[in-house]
Amino acid sequence: MLAIDLPHARRLALRLVWGQAGVTVIAAGAALGLAGREAGWSALLGGGIATVGSLAMVALVFAGAAANAQRIVAAFYTGEAVKLAVVVVLFVVVLRTVRVVPLAILAGFAATYLVYWIALVGALPGMGGTRRRS
Repeated sequence: MLAIDLPHARRLALRLVWGQAGVTVIAAGAALGLAGREAGWSALLGGGIATVGSLAMVALVFAGAAANAQRIVAAFYTGEAVKLAVVVVLFVVVLRTVRVVPLAILAGFAATYLVYWIALVGALPGMGGTRRRS
């Protein structure tokens, strides 16, 4: 059985959000250099949408004290649903109010999710992550 170190998980989740923010800036810089100002802005918005969604999930999941496993699982389901809602709402708002380069906004969004998946694989025991023994 794996024990969950909640403070460690919280730090990992926040580092993930910071990593997504960093990749967003890098993607925006690359898009700016390759395709101009509008593409750079679009990549920044796409990555920002994903980063804000992840931040909303982290804030929800780690807001309260973990009383038991059922509450932790419920918090993750709720956090994921809120994250999805935030992403959808932000995409709708951005697409209705800002002229964007479609490929750049999607590239910025996708780049931040690469960070998410790389961090997830690195954190899982047996898949490249460190194994904690109790």
